[in-house]
Amino acid sequence: MKYLILVGDGMGDYPLDELGGKTPLEAAKTPAMDELCAQGELFLTKTVPEGFPPGSDVANLSLIGYDPDRYYTGRAPLEAASMGISLAPDETAFRCNLVTLDRSLPEQITMVDFTAGHISSEEAAELIEVLEARCGGGIFRFYPGVSYRHLLILRGFLPGFKTVPPHDYIDQNISSYHQAYFQESTWAAMLTEAEAILAEHPVNRRRLDAGLLPANGIWPWGEGTTPTMPSLFERFGIIGSMISAVDLLKGIGTFAGLDIINVPGATGFIDTNYEGKAQAALDALKSQDFVFVHLEAPDESGHQGSIDNKIQAIEDFDQKIVDGITKELLSKNVDFRAVITMDHFTPISLRTHTSDLVPTILYDSRRYKTGTGLPFSERATSENDTEILANGHRLINKLLEQAEV
Repeated sequence: MKYLILVGDGMGDYPLDELGGKTPLEAAKTPAMDELCAQGELFLTKTVPEGFPPGSDVANLSLIGYDPDRYYTGRAPLEAASMGISLAPDETAFRCNLVTLDRSLPEQITMVDFTAGHISSEEAAELIEVLEARCGGGIFRFYPGVSYRHLLILRGFLPGFKTVPPHDYIDQNISSYHQAYFQESTWAAMLTEAEAILAEHPVNRRRLDAGLLPANGIWPWGEGTTPTMPSLFERFGIIGSMISAVDLLKGIGTFAGLDIINVPGATGFIDTNYEGKAQAALDALKSQDFVFVHLEAPDESGHQGSIDNKIQAIEDFDQKIVDGITKELLSKNVDFRAVITMDHFTPISLRTHTSDLVPTILYDSRRYKTGTGLPFSERATSENDTEILANGHRLINKLLEQAEV
């Protein structure tokens, strides 16, 4: 038996007037997910426990079977693990976004874009390398990641200010949060130098000349220390792989004891290499029990507030990932159980994450045509007597048909 978890990050949404009262998931053409839903189970999963922020870190920990109450220490340490960075006991990891800030108004700083215009990994690496050379050393260390997503390690103390995710404050005045970073003298000196470097760097001058958004600020957030987690093999006796463009998911996979498959051309956006991810999953399942395939594009589109991009991302996920993987397994008569879901909602109207219960399909290839008869959508769960899996970290037990170990 093979086991799959296929995640369209941020795929859930609310009805939109622009779509005639439909959600992007309802408006999208999703024949593969609709067929699997009609032939399988449809239920709601609570991926974000009470008291936790509705981030991809918490939600995906739940989806892969780890109770955030027990194992969550912060987002950044998960990303550090994916980059092969070990934290010392006195070190704290921060996610470090390259962002675009607008300082044109007096006494106001606006978060224009938390992705710096989806800056390329190559451009970003140039910026992070110079920040490490001139601002790193001592208590700060910078590590380049993918696109706008990078890492900052702090040694020796934990600052007293509260960090916030930049994607929660798009087009908003973030002056009060920005000022909080400058209340610590060590941070203030580093950030002042970093912003001066970015303002004059050739990468940003080239981007401005090309009509692109500059990466004129850094935004540390999601701090934490290294968690201790048993592997999925220790818990359930399974071996498998994680397939994602995002360091966060790779880090979760690393702590879960999964192989991390880096697919060429995987970007975390709508231009990602969908077919490469699907083929990587099929190749992994030839010798392993389990794959977790994560697509970031629906979430990024939700943060953008782009209805067209979100519909495209959902349709590509359906056709190139869900259909591409499941149809191949069915054609080869491979028995499998598959979860198709999302980690959280990223509604177009809000442009950030919410803690809504997420619609979830569980399909078993051995139980053909014995399912719900329903299409896959948020409305299908709200208009029917849908089971709720209140402890989302137990989804993997349901998938594997195993009790907790």
